[in-house]
Amino acid sequence: MGLLTPDLPPGDPAAVGTMPFRDRMKVMCHHWGEYGFGVPKVILMFYIVKMAAYVGLGILIVGLTTPDLGGFSNFAAWWNEPVVYLKLMVWTILFEIVGLSASSGPMSFNINPPFGGCLYWARPKTLRLPPWPGKVPFTSGDSRSWFDVALYLLIIANLVFLLVHPGERHDLVPNAEAGLLPSWALLTYLVMICVLGLRDKIVFLAARCDQYPLILLAFAVLTSFTDMILAAKIVIVVVWVGAGFSKLGHHFSPTVSAMTANTPWIPSKALKRAMYRKYPDDMRPSTLTHLIAHVPGTVLEIGAPLVLLFSTNRTVTLIALIGILAFHAYIISTIPLAVPLEWNIFFMFAAVFLFWGYDAGAGYGVTDFSSPWVGIVVAACVLIWPVLGNLRPDWISFLVSYRQYSGNWATSTWAWKDKAAEDKLEEDIVKSGEQHSRQINDYFGEDIGEVFTQKAVAFRAMHSSGRAIYSILDNYVDMDTYRIREGETVVSGLIGWNFGDGHLHDDQLVDAVQKRCNYAPGEMVVVYTESQPVNRNYIEYRVMDAAFGIVERGTYKVVDSTSEQPWLPNGQIPHTVTWRMPGYDFPGVRPAADVPAAEQETETARTRSGNETLQP
Repeated sequence: MGLLTPDLPPGDPAAVGTMPFRDRMKVMCHHWGEYGFGVPKVILMFYIVKMAAYVGLGILIVGLTTPDLGGFSNFAAWWNEPVVYLKLMVWTILFEIVGLSASSGPMSFNINPPFGGCLYWARPKTLRLPPWPGKVPFTSGDSRSWFDVALYLLIIANLVFLLVHPGERHDLVPNAEAGLLPSWALLTYLVMICVLGLRDKIVFLAARCDQYPLILLAFAVLTSFTDMILAAKIVIVVVWVGAGFSKLGHHFSPTVSAMTANTPWIPSKALKRAMYRKYPDDMRPSTLTHLIAHVPGTVLEIGAPLVLLFSTNRTVTLIALIGILAFHAYIISTIPLAVPLEWNIFFMFAAVFLFWGYDAGAGYGVTDFSSPWVGIVVAACVLIWPVLGNLRPDWISFLVSYRQYSGNWATSTWAWKDKAAEDKLEEDIVKSGEQHSRQINDYFGEDIGEVFTQKAVAFRAMHSSGRAIYSILDNYVDMDTYRIREGETVVSGLIGWNFGDGHLHDDQLVDAVQKRCNYAPGEMVVVYTESQPVNRNYIEYRVMDAAFGIVERGTYKVVDSTSEQPWLPNGQIPHTVTWRMPGYDFPGVRPAADVPAAEQETETARTRSGNETLQP
C-alpha cells in the first residue's frame, strides 16, 4: 500500500471491466487476500486526523462548557465525572448524526463529499425509509419533507444544548463536582429521535439509537445514581456480549480474514496468506483464522464484559479492562469498512468510567439496584432486542440486535444492464453526492476506479452471503456484461449513509428508486439476502426486477455457501426457489427456469403499481 498510490492487481486496469465475472472475482479476491482494499495510505490518514479532531474537540468543548470541572488544570480528575461521560456520549451522537463518524470517508465509499449525513437529511426531497410505512400514521412515503428536515435540525440543536449545558442535579451524584445533564433535555431528544425514527430509520440508526437512548433514558428518569450507573453497565455489557454471541456461527471467520488483509499496520504478506487454508487456491478461512476469531475475539468479547460486570476484585477487573481496551484498540487499528472508529473510542472511555470508576466492589454491582424490579426492567428493555433480532433478523436491524461485525448481515447486490441504466440514479434522484462508482472514477480515473468498484464486489464474495447472491443473480443477468455493484456502495450515494445493514437497501429502497427512475424490465435487478436466524441453518433471499418488484423468493443453506470458494469455480451454490412471480419472464440473457406450480404461492402477483395482475 503506497502513500500516494494504490496497490492494484496485476495486469492492465482497463481490462478489469471486460473480464468474465468469475475470473474478475478470482483476481480481485486474490489481491484482497494480500493487500485488502489497496487504497493509498494517505487516505487512511483522513481517519487518523478525524479521530484526533473527535477526541480533541470533545475534550475542549467539555472543558469550556462545564465550569464545575475546575478547568483544564484539573483535567486528571475529569475521567470519573458523570457529566463528562454524558457529554462525551452526546458529542459522539452529534458526530454520528451529522455524518462525521461511521459511514464517512473513502473506506465507506464517500470521497467527494467525504460524508453524506446532514447533506442529505437537512435537504428536502431526498430519500427516506420509514420502518413501518402504512402501519404507523403519518409515516407513509419515501420523500423527505420540510417537517423531517425541521425535526432533524431541532434534534441537532437539542444535542448542542446538552453539550454546552454546565450541568445540574448535583445532589444526585455523590463525590462529583459537576452533576448531570437536565432530564427534560434528555427526554426531548429521545422523543424527537423516536418520532423522526418512525418516519425515517436511516437517521435513527445513524444516531446509533441501538446504543445510547436506553442509557440517556436511565439518566433522565431514574432517581438513584447507582441505578443510573448500573443501567449503563448492563447496556454496554449486552452490546459486547450480544456482538460476541453473534460471532459463534459460520460467518465471522471470513470477516476476520478480510479485516486482517485490510489492516494497514500488518505488512507481512505471509501472515495475511496464513489466514486462508491454502492461498491462493483455497481462500476459505484457515485454522489460524478460526483460532484468532474465536479465542482473542469471541471469548474475549463475551468473557471480559461479564468479568467487568460481576467482579469485585480490582486486580481481576483491571485485567478484564485491559483486555477490552485492547480489543477496541485492535478494531480501530484495522480501519474497518464502515469505520465505526469514534464509537470504539467512546466505548474505551465508557469502559474505564463505568467499570473502574464505579466498580462492583465499591457498591455498583448488579445486586446494588435500589429495587430488584429496577434491574429486571432495565435488563428486559435491553435484552429484548438481541433476542428478537437473532430469532427474527428480518424484523430487526443487525445494529439493534447487537450483531456488529459478525459477518451475518442482510445485504444485496445491484445489477444494471448498461451504463445508461446506472446513470439514471444521477439524473432522477435528489441527493447530495454522486454514486460511489462515479466518485471513485473522478478520483482515480475510470480504469482504476472500476478496479476499486469491483474490489467492493469481491469483498462481498469473500463472505458467505456474496457467494449465494452471485449464484442467484447468475440466473437472471449476464454477469459478464451487466454492471454489478455492491449494495453498500449503492446505498451510500442514495441515502447518505451505509453501515452494513441490508435493510437499508432491500425492496423498500428498490421501490423508491423505481418510482423515480422508471426502469424497464431487466434494466435493474437486485438480489437481497437476509441474515441467518440463530435457530435455522438456512438463509432466505429475494430477487427483484425493479420494473415488477419481488419476482422470486428462496433459501440456501449456509454450509453450502461457506464451503465454496469466493469466485465460485464450481458454479452456483445450491439454492431452493420457494416462489416465483407467476408469468414472470425475465427479458435478459438468462431467463430463470420455471418453478413447478405446486411450489408457487397462491398470492396474486402484481406489478409495481399494485393494482394490475402480471400477465404471462
